[in-house]
Amino acid sequence: MRARAVLITGASTGIGEATALHLADLGWQVFAGVRRADDGVRLKAATTGLLEPVELDVTDEAGVERAVKEIGERLDGTLTAVVNNAGIGVGGPIEYIALDDWRRQFEVNVIGQIAVTKACLPLIRAASNGRIVFIGSIGGRVSTPLMGPYSASKFALEAITESLRHELRPAGIKVALVEPGAIKTPMWAKANDTADDIEAQLPPEGRRRYGKAIAGIRTGFATQDRNAIPAQRVAEVIEKALSSSRPRARYLVGRDAHVAATIARFLPDSARDRLVRAASRA
Repeated sequence: MRARAVLITGASTGIGEATALHLADLGWQVFAGVRRADDGVRLKAATTGLLEPVELDVTDEAGVERAVKEIGERLDGTLTAVVNNAGIGVGGPIEYIALDDWRRQFEVNVIGQIAVTKACLPLIRAASNGRIVFIGSIGGRVSTPLMGPYSASKFALEAITESLRHELRPAGIKVALVEPGAIKTPMWAKANDTADDIEAQLPPEGRRRYGKAIAGIRTGFATQDRNAIPAQRVAEVIEKALSSSRPRARYLVGRDAHVAATIARFLPDSARDRLVRAASRA
């Protein structure tokens, strides 16, 4: 029997890497999207399962279509699932963030996800019980100071996932959104660098206006790093979304994600804003 096959974008590190290895170990045929060949070699060496690296830049539309076409040829025109995980985070005060940085944020986290999904859909339609999984964030429900572009991109994925879930229901294709909280990934090792970059790119009046907010996100990054859960936990949830006969529309991962989702759902905006601002202070 042919193994179930999945394309995972952003598989070089973090959630994507953990998911690629986890699914390969479970017997899936994994096509692991990576930006660098060296990452693909390392991933392939880390499992005895069926894992094939695919050099993939989600912002390169022609490259995406070419890669997916090659996958289709390998699989006789079918693909069980795609996991849209590739993403970046742009931060800073909205009034100072360059428009090109906004464009880069959305090109990777939103337009790139759509490009991959569109390219994969003919293959997924040809499979039995096809699945599409997007990796969102609790930042797609609650936005915090200085993380506007990142949260905006994750809010966009909420809408895209919901529309696609309705549109593809007649075809029997299930669409799910996974919303992690703080996860142990290399991002946290660079968290202070991110705060440094935000501060360095501001003009003097920007540093005066937002100095306390930047100090606050430094504290927030440190807290999230301490409380972050392993990426393996997210990989296990993604596997449920891919394998369950009745997958949920949304999966929250981590205690912080559950708490934030509850706050977003039940508290009025004024109370939620006070909590967010309090949590963001140094």
